[in-house]
Amino acid sequence: MDEHLTELYEEAKRLFDEGKYHEAEPLLKEVHQNNPSYADVLNRLGIIANLKGEMRKAAEYFEEALSINPKYTEAALNLAITYNDLGEFKKAQDVFSLAAQVAHPEPGMLDPFAAGKLANEHYRIGNIYLDFGMYEEAIDEYRKALRLSSGFPDVHTKLGIALRNVGRFEDAIIHFNAAKEINPGYGQAWVQLGLTYYMKGLTGLAIEEWETALRKNPDLRDARNYLQIIRKEEQ
Repeated sequence: MDEHLTELYEEAKRLFDEGKYHEAEPLLKEVHQNNPSYADVLNRLGIIANLKGEMRKAAEYFEEALSINPKYTEAALNLAITYNDLGEFKKAQDVFSLAAQVAHPEPGMLDPFAAGKLANEHYRIGNIYLDFGMYEEAIDEYRKALRLSSGFPDVHTKLGIALRNVGRFEDAIIHFNAAKEINPGYGQAWVQLGLTYYMKGLTGLAIEEWETALRKNPDLRDARNYLQIIRKEEQ
């Protein structure tokens, strides 16, 4: 890039990084018009289009970025997410697989950024399956997320819920406890563990979990509601 274009790009990048996408977009488009082989510009334009809800345009930007640099992991993951938003799940899975191969050429060498992105997307898809009552599919997605990155208490908790919904209470308890260990302040892990104990007939343990959850977070409505229900039953 010439000096003027470099200055333009730096300003566009600064605005983008500050979240001023409306101001950054025309500058990025001007840079792209003058230098269409700059993959990073296309990736940023794709992100802006995605945020604006222009999913098809976003996909085109990410596809073009990848045609320039097939090893551009972030663009590949952004494209996969956009394909998912468009309902093109087969395309999304293909791009995911490609991104994983590029970022993970050897066992144990997955790039942390790619791992986190992939894990978040598996978690998102798992939540969709869970909402539709497709519990085995949800379990599979949550396990994929945890294989990529095991330190998310919300993933362990949702996996526990899905496992409980298919009657695998002991496995569910393991994951609720894992979530508590990762983040003792994550109230939903305590709430869901208490509910699981209650469903197993272990009311005392359930009350203990909910009371602990409320001590940690007095605004945790679920725990308070469950305790009120239990106390009414006891009366």
